[in-house]
Amino acid sequence: MKKELGIARCGLACCLCSENITCKGCDSGDCPDTEWCENRKCSTEKGISHCYLCDKDCKKGILSKIKPYGFTQFAKRYGIEELLRCLEENEKNGIVYHREGIIGDYDDFDDVEELISFIANGKY
Repeated sequence: MKKELGIARCGLACCLCSENITCKGCDSGDCPDTEWCENRKCSTEKGISHCYLCDKDCKKGILSKIKPYGFTQFAKRYGIEELLRCLEENEKNGIVYHREGIIGDYDDFDDVEELISFIANGKY
């Protein structure tokens, strides 16, 4: 886990991402998605660093997908440090963020509450 990379504006776990080893995050200047990322544009316009800091229950952009939405909801409820702590603990216990391409153990959910419980407990 690269804890220093933290969580992306949209809730994706940059700290666990194996997809782009050179990426330094949403605000680094080298994000390949800067031009089209709806969540980055929205949070920037609102003057907030992450979607979990927004008071709206939004599902636009990548938040229409369960994993980033669930991570964002977890951070809204329990805080970003607790999210990072749980992700680190889960990784130590063998839970994989990216197993095949960008699909991993956090992608096996259709219900956001089940995903939030999985993040917190590391169990299905």
